[in-house]
Amino acid sequence: MSKTPPKAFSAAQIAALPYRPNVGVMLINGAGDVWVGQRMDRHKEAWQMPQGGIDKGEDARAAALRELEEETGVTPELVEIIAESDGWLPYDLPQEVVPHFWGGKYRGQEQKWYLMRFVGQDAQINIQTDDPEFSAWCWQPVAELVEKVVPFKREVYARVVEEFKAHL
Repeated sequence: MSKTPPKAFSAAQIAALPYRPNVGVMLINGAGDVWVGQRMDRHKEAWQMPQGGIDKGEDARAAALRELEEETGVTPELVEIIAESDGWLPYDLPQEVVPHFWGGKYRGQEQKWYLMRFVGQDAQINIQTDDPEFSAWCWQPVAELVEKVVPFKREVYARVVEEFKAHL
């Protein structure tokens, strides 16, 4: 049985699509390094901070804590929320991948970011979750964060670092 490939979208069609509501977590340790995970669903190296969609009717802060736990095993009592982004930070997916994500319904994501301090021990981090998204993780110096992520997320990561720099 052959699977029908997703249809291509024109630049104008993509521009007319909405952003998917999403949250991101910049989790820092006591040394000020940032938690990043190596995505499992990529063929090339792709590191990112925890992030995920906001469920219908869910508060963004609650979504951030839920996503952090779902992706890293880090429970709410192991973090202190330090700050949140002033607004929503959007990023666009590359045109060729739009049909492959979220059924082609979104052009990218619009994210509310939270800066959290990890107050637990590294042994309490567990990426072998019910639905694993990461194959590896590490603490990354903030200065190296942006260059390690996939190119289409670099601008939003740079904006997150800039927004939280007073707390880093």
